[in-house]
Amino acid sequence: MTALRVVLDGAALPDDEARAFWKRFSVWMDGHEGDLAGFAKSEELASVQPEMHGGVPVLLASRTQAQSPYTSAPKRRP
Repeated sequence: MTALRVVLDGAALPDDEARAFWKRFSVWMDGHEGDLAGFAKSEELASVQPEMHGGVPVLLASRTQAQSPYTSAPKRRP
């Protein structure tokens, strides 16, 4: 299992898809600091939100949930 996870509408993406998603996310954020909504839109999603789950970075992506403002990643239990 990869250390970088992506959960799309409650379902974890396979490791290879999660790594590719994180790579696109990192490239986007390097060029558009803090623009989560712009990245979500580029992926045809409603929102993307980073969180930490038990020390593991997770991107929560949704096709329906509205984007919340960029903040420090909340820390959650796994």
